[in-house]
Amino acid sequence: MTAFGMGFDGVRLSLLGIVLLFSQLPALARPPQSTSGGAGNRLVDATARAEDTRGHLPDQGNAGNISGRVVDRTGGVIAQAHVKLSREDQSSGQDALSDSGGNFTFVNIAQGPFQLTVSSDGFATQIYTGTLQAGETCIVPAITLAVASASTEVLVSLSRTELAQEEIRDEEKQRIFGIVPNFYVTYDSAAVPLRPKQKFELAWKSIVDPINLGMTGAIAGFQQATNGFAGYGQGADGYAKRFAANYADFVTGTFIGGVILPTFLKQDPRYFYKGSGSIRSRVLYAIANTVIRKGDQGQWQPNYSGLVGGLAAGEISNLYYPAANRSGGEMFKNTIIAIGETAATNLLQEFVIRKLTPHAPSYAPAKP
Repeated sequence: MTAFGMGFDGVRLSLLGIVLLFSQLPALARPPQSTSGGAGNRLVDATARAEDTRGHLPDQGNAGNISGRVVDRTGGVIAQAHVKLSREDQSSGQDALSDSGGNFTFVNIAQGPFQLTVSSDGFATQIYTGTLQAGETCIVPAITLAVASASTEVLVSLSRTELAQEEIRDEEKQRIFGIVPNFYVTYDSAAVPLRPKQKFELAWKSIVDPINLGMTGAIAGFQQATNGFAGYGQGADGYAKRFAANYADFVTGTFIGGVILPTFLKQDPRYFYKGSGSIRSRVLYAIANTVIRKGDQGQWQPNYSGLVGGLAAGEISNLYYPAANRSGGEMFKNTIIAIGETAATNLLQEFVIRKLTPHAPSYAPAKP
């Protein structure tokens, strides 16, 4: 300790000694009192205090005690449980805590009905009622506390990937007349963008669908009947070549325009049904969707996936179509025809196909 600190402590001790000394001076100066008088005064004071408190303290002859024990359902003691004693004639009760053995006691309690409210963290509150007789030591049965039931509210929300998966399940059920697949249209204006894996799943379900395979076969049969792509010849061999060429067109067009380019360019390969507004606005919307497409971020973009995908698929078809049908002019002509076919399909989607699709899902209509 510093010299300053030692000096300060010395002053404090000196002042304390002076105060104590002066506090004893009145006692030293007071004359001695009579012994008999002092005893009489003390007796009078005690009597007065007894009279003052009579009616405020319980009658000792009628007062009793209440004790008990707090346990759990296994019989284990519960320490520090809060026990509140309530009486009908008292606005406030008495409180106690159970000890390490789970025991509690209330002493000097007036006779009559009483209520014990027992609580502890993690346990449900229990109430015990009874009546205390005059002079009785009431030992209540062990008060058993049950573990409080936990009420947990679980909010379940789907991730964007899960929401998109639910949309795909709806789309895979969309069939014209309940038969013809109509997977590449969504009736949800706020449809969640598809993940690359989901774009592949939608394409795969489309190309392996039995109805699509049957329609490919029907187209091949019509071409053979009209001698389309004459270079393939006739007979079973000619039909097989036409079927293979048509199915190859379907597969390459679906994967390039519906999976590869939409994944790379982050575009949605589906047609977003409008379903509201004037006829004119819906017609223009359907036609415009041949050259525009919604991006994965929700904004409209040039339809690079569809247009470039059509050209790429046409270029690939030169590998298996007859030589007479492989010119570049033929490829661009087919691309123009494909745009026109897409516009016609979109118009049908907007005004006809939904009416022919049983159990089509209902969502809010697309915004203009």
